[in-house]
Amino acid sequence: MLIAGFPAGAWGTNCYVVAPAAGEECVIIDPGHQATAGVEETLAKHRLKPVAVVLTHGHIDHVASVVPVCGAHDVPAWIHPADRYMMSDPEKALGRSIGMPLMGELTVGEPDDVKELYDGAELKLAGLGFTVSHAPGHTKGSVTFRMPEQADIPSVFFSGDLLFAGSVGRTDLPGGDHAEMLESLARVCLPLDDSTVVLSGHGPQTTIGRERATNPYLTGLAAAPRRGM
Repeated sequence: MLIAGFPAGAWGTNCYVVAPAAGEECVIIDPGHQATAGVEETLAKHRLKPVAVVLTHGHIDHVASVVPVCGAHDVPAWIHPADRYMMSDPEKALGRSIGMPLMGELTVGEPDDVKELYDGAELKLAGLGFTVSHAPGHTKGSVTFRMPEQADIPSVFFSGDLLFAGSVGRTDLPGGDHAEMLESLARVCLPLDDSTVVLSGHGPQTTIGRERATNPYLTGLAAAPRRGM
């Protein structure tokens, strides 16, 4: 399996290109602010043909390049319906203090073909399988994508802005909710195997085992049931 990732734009948002192997079809995850050039370079380097863009949530740092990328390759974008409005109205999603400084340089709007994600959906794209989990807390429509273990390749978990190395996503933006974030972490992240590789929306790669042992949010959630016994 080929997973090529790079940070893009003012927020350093991780964009991922995923394929069974070089020279095959691929899926693009979270082409955000100023990601278009990096996407095209990655596609050319590995001789890849995109079949879809999939989005962990609708904040502009994750979706700003969706329109040009989808348009250039005539592919659909997949997003949870609760976050779909953010592609056309990023200021409402982020608030004026965060959204306005870059609004003049952003391509705002939906691509021609938008498909909606739902909890428990099994996406089959480019010969790959992705299990979708609705994980609100950072936004109402945040989702994660999990790819199953394959032979000697561990399961891969694209966590968006739900879980980072040592931290979790912020909940002070419109649609954020701390209680929902904790519930999503407990329901979606804690059951995963320790070997699961976490590829988040920002920052370095980690594993569920490392986060279960060191991330204060996950360690607190893991300890809570024992305190109640």
